[in-house]
Amino acid sequence: MNKHLNELIELSKNDQAIDSYTPQLEAADKKVAKIQKKIDAAQAELDTLNADIAENEERIKGFDEQLVLLNEQLKSNAAKSKDITTEKEMKALSLEEDIAKEKMTFANEEIERLQGINETKRSLLEEASEKVTALSGEFTAVNELVSVERAEIEKSKSTLFAKREKLSRNIEQKVLAFYEKIRIWAGNTAVVPVKKQACYGCYMKLNDKTYSEVIKADEICNCPHCGRILYIDPVTENTEA
Repeated sequence: MNKHLNELIELSKNDQAIDSYTPQLEAADKKVAKIQKKIDAAQAELDTLNADIAENEERIKGFDEQLVLLNEQLKSNAAKSKDITTEKEMKALSLEEDIAKEKMTFANEEIERLQGINETKRSLLEEASEKVTALSGEFTAVNELVSVERAEIEKSKSTLFAKREKLSRNIEQKVLAFYEKIRIWAGNTAVVPVKKQACYGCYMKLNDKTYSEVIKADEICNCPHCGRILYIDPVTENTEA
């Protein structure tokens, strides 16, 4: 087999090995992202509950202030009643008192209602807080495992990158540049085997002349259909034979 072809096959397989770790890294990141998404959702629920409780407390405070003013109004009206001399004035004062009492009744009902809502929300708040704490613990555990997993992958990749650098130094630069140019668009299928007289990059059948040249392997052969570098895998060749 042509020396340069042999070198490119080895380099291509090494590049495939490097990129084979990408799905593993993505899967590891997804594990962390999945837990983080759950934490974000639980935290958002917690924040919403806190905001709702705070809003209701402000409304309760407003009704309490209103009750104070209404009580003062009733006391004032009671004092005014002593100085009333006409029936018209008495009716007007009585109407004011009725309106004030209605407002007080509504305010008290709203305070009771809002306090009931907040009681329920505080119960949910406790559950949401526990959920965030539990998920945070789970995140820490998963993140630690993923960190170990990533470290092992990066270590393996470093070994392969070192091997790639060594292989690249030994390949003639013109040949290496030719390979890298194909790899830009073909990725890790820049160098592919021929099986059953077909390119295993584009799966198109080779004509007899090209197939014969690939078998001889005296020179680097490209697929006439897609341009990938072709070679015959000895194991596949023996099996097909």
